[in-house]
Amino acid sequence: MGIQKKEASRPKSSTPGNQKLKGENFYRDRKKIKYINMLRGGKARYDRNGNLVKAADFQSKEAAPARIEPNRKWFGNTRVIGQKALEEFREQMSAKINDPYQVLLRRSKLPTSLLHDNTKIGRVNMLQTEAFSDTFGPKAQRKRPKLNVEGYEHMVQSITDSNDNYDHKKDTNLVENRQSEYAENIRDWYFNAGTSKRIWNELYKVVDSSDIILHVLDARDPEGTRCRHVEKHIKTEAPHKHLIFVLNKVDLVPTWVTARWVKVLSREYPTLAFHASINNSFGKGSLIQLLRQFTKLHADKRQISVGLIGYPNTGKSSIINTLRQKKVCNVAPVPGETKVWQYITMTRKIYLIDCPGIVQFSSTDTDTDIVLKGSIRTQSLLTPEDYVPEILSRVRREYVQRHYNIDKWSDAHEFLTELANSTGKLNKGGEPDLHVVSKMVINDWLRGRLPHYRAPPEFAEPIDGATKISADTDVEMLDNGANEESTVSADNDAEDSEGASDEEEDEDSNGKNRVTLASLNVVQQFSKIPVMADYLPIDLEGDKDLKEEERSMEAAAAAAAAAENDGAKKGKASKRSKAESGLKRKARDVEQDEDDEADWEEVFQSAVGGSLPEVDSELESGFSSSDGSDDDDDNEVSEDDADEAISESEDDEKPAKAPRMKTNKMKVGEHYYPTANVKNKNRNKVRPMAPDAMVKRMRKPGSWKVSSKKK
Repeated sequence: MGIQKKEASRPKSSTPGNQKLKGENFYRDRKKIKYINMLRGGKARYDRNGNLVKAADFQSKEAAPARIEPNRKWFGNTRVIGQKALEEFREQMSAKINDPYQVLLRRSKLPTSLLHDNTKIGRVNMLQTEAFSDTFGPKAQRKRPKLNVEGYEHMVQSITDSNDNYDHKKDTNLVENRQSEYAENIRDWYFNAGTSKRIWNELYKVVDSSDIILHVLDARDPEGTRCRHVEKHIKTEAPHKHLIFVLNKVDLVPTWVTARWVKVLSREYPTLAFHASINNSFGKGSLIQLLRQFTKLHADKRQISVGLIGYPNTGKSSIINTLRQKKVCNVAPVPGETKVWQYITMTRKIYLIDCPGIVQFSSTDTDTDIVLKGSIRTQSLLTPEDYVPEILSRVRREYVQRHYNIDKWSDAHEFLTELANSTGKLNKGGEPDLHVVSKMVINDWLRGRLPHYRAPPEFAEPIDGATKISADTDVEMLDNGANEESTVSADNDAEDSEGASDEEEDEDSNGKNRVTLASLNVVQQFSKIPVMADYLPIDLEGDKDLKEEERSMEAAAAAAAAAENDGAKKGKASKRSKAESGLKRKARDVEQDEDDEADWEEVFQSAVGGSLPEVDSELESGFSSSDGSDDDDDNEVSEDDADEAISESEDDEKPAKAPRMKTNKMKVGEHYYPTANVKNKNRNKVRPMAPDAMVKRMRKPGSWKVSSKKK
């Protein structure tokens, strides 16, 4: 063995990080020893007689004698906070806690248990505070009981109103209306899709493993594809996780519907419009920027995990393929293609988790609602013709006539009969096959061939512009303190994020008690959505208002940019005016100096009483010309200096930047087959010879071998 391979020659360090494990040598490194200890660990060792030689981990009950250090810190407070600081925290939290675009940073450093003000006061049970015998009967301690009504008439009126407003579907005390994670008793076997315990276990794996959760919704029915139970679970059990709504399939609805739904859903959680497509997508840049911002929020982690959840067939796997720009997940236009959760690497710091589709059990959803949401495969339906009437009622008659070339029908049965005759779906004896054509209609409904959408609710209150998410501008995080605000730019460099995190830690170490929040502010241009569905003009009337809003926003942005340019021009003009004023001041000083010199000569002559000797005219002319030239040179130099100062100020204000190279100037590789095609190679091809070699060969008679060696 060589010198470098001996154990004795290895440098030994006293630092605890470089201490060797037991059994570590040249043949087994630290990683191998840990792996072997992992295999050996967890098991107890016994001798041949069955006596315990070495206990397993956490098996031995014997504890070594220990001594606690006598220190007062074991009995003191770990952290102390005053009432004023608590009140300040509580005010800031109450102002920002319900804002979906505000993210709380460094939650562990805040006494959140003391900050949460329980605004909902529970109703006190009257029988627990005052017994019935203490109010009524011979042992009554007071004359009048405490009731919620003023009199008999008021009580009758309240009972009548409650009976009139009673809805048995909303009564959660009834057994049939109890909400649960999964349904135990299902009407048909195929309605169990997406509601089994296995699927919900996969969901909870994704939720527990994710730092950010993307709730994918169908733009045609966002409210119908929301999982309220999952939202409630995340809000109560995991409030530190970020929930984002992704409105997918926006190419199947008009743009004004997308904009309206984004504004409505943005009141609760941050909402993004998205169109999943590898070649022609929408919202991809904004989503990637948003995820990068969340990586900066979690600067203490090496990477973050992003889980995608939602109803079946909403496009979760398609979104992952769009972000990766290649097929990494199996996708299909049928529900249930994804069976188990899977990890996909998006970048070095961002991992994506694909989750199978889940269906929240709800007593208000009928069988038709479940089928039309796309939760069940159409080939599994036993009676698909039962769901066609609802489709015909939700889709405009013009779209059905245009797609199927059927002009008139009175009911769904007649429509299916006409469709079967026109498409040739007939059984024996010319009977129309209603079962097959019903599946065709349901598939056309689910795959967007029949244009339809759920109208967004009308909202009277205007929504703030801060709740807009955009792909064009970078995401901005505003770190709002108690008395100051600082802006963190959306840079992609890791060094900037590390520096920002270090500064935040320094601010915390200084002892400034403040609630640190991160705000997200972006804008999306919905007019750029590639709408594939062919809607009638009556459904596209809202696009005009949307375009006007975008034009007004662009005009406001242009006005702001013009104001900034005017400010910059004013700054340049002020600098130039300052330089010119400096030149004038310098020229005035020179003239003043000349006047002073002339006065001094007069004073000198008057004081001495004689005149200066006459100077030769040539010398005088020479002196005068030289003085004039010097003055001109001084003026030229001063003007040049001023121009240089102005140019330097302009350079300092806006540094010059080299133009970006848009094309690859590197050498492009050659094609292989024209140069190295062995199969079609011309074996009779003569290799060309250099002219000098040819001349030498022709000059030397007899021998055709010309040596290149010099003697």
